[in-house]
Amino acid sequence: MLSFIPFLVLIILITCCVAVFGNATLDGASQVSLLAASAVSVLIGHFAKRLTWENLEKEITSKVASCTPAIIILLLIGAIGGTWMVSGIVPTMIYYGMQIIRPEVFLVSSSILCALVSLMIGSSWTTVATIGLALMGIGKAHGFDDGWIAGSIITGAYFGDKLSPLSDTTVLASSVSGVPLFTHIRYMLFTTVPTFFVSLTIFLIAGFTMNVSGQGNVHEFMTGLQQTFVISPWLMVVPVLTGVMIARRWPSMVVLFLAILLAAVVGLFVQPDLVRDISGETGTGLLAMYKGMMQVCYGSTNINTGVPMLNELVHTSGMSGMMPTIWLIICAQTFGGTLTATGQLRDLMNLVLRFVRGTASLVASTVGTSLFCNIALADQYLSIMLASSMFKDTYRERGYEPRLLSRSCEDSATVTSVLVPWNTCGLTQSTVLGVATLTYLPYCFFNFLSPVTSVVVAALGWKIKRVDPKNAQ
Repeated sequence: MLSFIPFLVLIILITCCVAVFGNATLDGASQVSLLAASAVSVLIGHFAKRLTWENLEKEITSKVASCTPAIIILLLIGAIGGTWMVSGIVPTMIYYGMQIIRPEVFLVSSSILCALVSLMIGSSWTTVATIGLALMGIGKAHGFDDGWIAGSIITGAYFGDKLSPLSDTTVLASSVSGVPLFTHIRYMLFTTVPTFFVSLTIFLIAGFTMNVSGQGNVHEFMTGLQQTFVISPWLMVVPVLTGVMIARRWPSMVVLFLAILLAAVVGLFVQPDLVRDISGETGTGLLAMYKGMMQVCYGSTNINTGVPMLNELVHTSGMSGMMPTIWLIICAQTFGGTLTATGQLRDLMNLVLRFVRGTASLVASTVGTSLFCNIALADQYLSIMLASSMFKDTYRERGYEPRLLSRSCEDSATVTSVLVPWNTCGLTQSTVLGVATLTYLPYCFFNFLSPVTSVVVAALGWKIKRVDPKNAQ
């Protein structure tokens, strides 16, 4: 029973934090809660199991050190988000993407558009809070119900977030499971793409069968983009080259760094006036250009397009915007380290593993644990890290590839967080879109079908290999 106490403390603290801080829980309250729960775990380990602080500290240090690659990648992601936006790459994709919106195919088009934007920027939150708001207005003008509109937006946003190498949850799920980033993404295609196509099919049928009317207007957005950025299909050369590097299986850090460098060079030549404006310098020399691009990489960037919602979309936070996530990872790994060192994690695992018989039940247990953590802890990051930590050794001992674990965690923890009303994701999206969580939940087909697909694929044994436990890293 003692092993449950740190979890109980964490659940109580997180619940109180969500109630008090709401969407700002990740700004620090969750991190403090994790450290408090870690302290409880340490006290139990010291007094009940007679463990020395040296042993506990060693395990905590090891856990935190294991996430060093993820931290570096997250910093690079912050920089790439800024450079790709200011260089005009992401605005160009949004501009051309908006031109496909028609009443009959609005639902499926909004999902695809949100998927593309989320895939490019790696953030479902930003996608929903920006282009999602615009699509809500367009959908209402067409006469669609709020639930259908929000469901299509969230479906696309979380599909793109899930497969984006720029997504912090994708990086987190792969790193804590010990899987190379692009290996993790490629393996997720077997469950993610079929589920997304099923969702698009439902939206397509709904769009043609519903009696909707009205005309959406995206002229304001398109005008704002044209007046602020140089829009050109030639800017797509950078994402194409990035895709080629990914396809050739270059290391993720190398790919991200080169993508930042390419976008920065493009931005300096294609968007020089915008870069100088960001720098705040009155001069037109190289110093102003250098300062502006450096600010784009590391700091917050505000661009005035004349359209308030569009301003939010093109806003970037750079490397500094990744610090709350990095802070959370360090604190979560500290908590995981104390649970591992004290044996409390193993005690909890033994209870769950009583129900595991084969591949399907193992994946189902992983999915179920992730869902429970999303409900109990109200945060997707914690769910990913705890589920991965709990099952990592079991997957290795039973000869399963670690990519199966990383996929199972993301098929459940990442996409279902938005379906829980008190989860930070659910709170954020319902507040931003102005649609209650339980209102859009029935229409988020991708989100609630993904865990089912993950278990079904496991039961079928599709692309699941058993390896020698000694070689299962």
